[in-house]
Amino acid sequence: MPRAPAYDRDALIDRARDLFWTRGWAGTSMKDLEAALDMRPGSFYAAFGSKDALFALALDRYAADGAAALERLAEETTPLTALRRHLLSFAAPGGPARACMLVKTLLEVGGREDALSERANALLDGMEARFRALFAAAQASGEVAPHHNPARLARRYQADITGLRASAERPGVDARALAEEMAADLDRLAA
Repeated sequence: MPRAPAYDRDALIDRARDLFWTRGWAGTSMKDLEAALDMRPGSFYAAFGSKDALFALALDRYAADGAAALERLAEETTPLTALRRHLLSFAAPGGPARACMLVKTLLEVGGREDALSERANALLDGMEARFRALFAAAQASGEVAPHHNPARLARRYQADITGLRASAERPGVDARALAEEMAADLDRLAA
């Protein structure tokens, strides 16, 4: 009977996600991964197959965590308030990096690592679809005026978040003030 692994796979994926998020795909060597995960090469390959496979798992975990956070907000309050709080959450300090891991991946590997680039793009599309659904729900409940297009609002919202998160990486940028201005734009969508 095969032995069960002596490690927590989810915890390892979380650690790999944080390392990749901070250093990027190319900036994270196999030695870095082995050290961060406290694994020998044979165990690493048995557990994950390859660096690319682990990176894909890390991207999936990153996106799932973001989607879960948005879902929790949507369950607690109105759709527009959830979107507002979601936006403001990116101005708070914390996390291994502030820029979006999915966008960083597209910028880093686009055109060279097609499978990873396609995965990051698909995960971004998934988040945009969640935003679109929330804008549509906000419109249906009267929080957003009927003349607005939820798909266009979702695309703009995602672009705003991407810009906010990239700006938050820069020293001297008041991310909170920038996020408050963007949130005020959401408030103007009301009927």
